[in-house]
Amino acid sequence: MKLLLDENLSYRVVKAVQQFFPDSIHVTDPLLKSREDSHILYFARDNQFTIVTFDEDFYDLQLIKGFPPKIIWLRLGNSSNLKIINKLLESREAILSFLENAEAGILEIY
Repeated sequence: MKLLLDENLSYRVVKAVQQFFPDSIHVTDPLLKSREDSHILYFARDNQFTIVTFDEDFYDLQLIKGFPPKIIWLRLGNSSNLKIINKLLESREAILSFLENAEAGILEIY
């Protein structure tokens, strides 16, 4: 249940959801050497992370390269950290179900 939050999400979101999504990190974590989308994608795949993003680019990359990693695509528009945190927490069961489904590669959350 490790989430990797993209740069379009605040690192503060990771701290707020850590209890419910253990071992989650932000792309600013020192483990990541680059913030390029392709590097993030490979890092997530190699380290069993699910990418959480607002960015359509990861959807496009997944169409080309397949999955893993899985992607949670937040389709919330311009949102506060609190709204993002609340949406992730209220979607926890759907996220868990998605992560267990071997055939699903992307989860869109509205």
